[in-house]
Amino acid sequence: MQPALLGRISDEGCVSLIGMAGAGKTTLASLLARRLGWASLDTDRLIEATAGASLPALLDRLGLEGFLRLEEDVVAGLGVKRCVVATGGSVIYAPRAVARLKACGPLVFLSIDLDTFLARLGDPGQRAFVVPAGMTLPEVFAERQPLYAAAADLTVTSCGVSPEACAAQILEGIVS
Repeated sequence: MQPALLGRISDEGCVSLIGMAGAGKTTLASLLARRLGWASLDTDRLIEATAGASLPALLDRLGLEGFLRLEEDVVAGLGVKRCVVATGGSVIYAPRAVARLKACGPLVFLSIDLDTFLARLGDPGQRAFVVPAGMTLPEVFAERQPLYAAAADLTVTSCGVSPEACAAQILEGIVS
């Protein structure tokens, strides 16, 4: 795709993917970046590189609030261009991070249903999935859905379609 054809996305901006764990953010970020001729960035990997530890280790060491502060600080400090950003699912709890991502370009909410989320999540501890105290996985899912939808410039369902078809929907939505 030629930069002149980019409609809602600037050649100096980014596209950020938000949504639940298992929605395909990392896979689609790589696919979209290739199609746009841009870089891709996974904020979970950036947090690990910044802090020098895995996400599960950071969550254990910092606790929920400390982990969320670290995520917000790292994502709010992004200074990238021509990049597709795959975020961690809990970024939606970080207002400064969401504002930074929106300032860089469109936010795309990759929507999945509860059954798909539960099937793809596996062991939440292996993924460092953020679960506020006393909440079940379905409750976290229900809490986050309206937050993602409110922040998003575009919502695309990523379950039941191939990554290629999902990427095509995203490109259609952000370029038109």
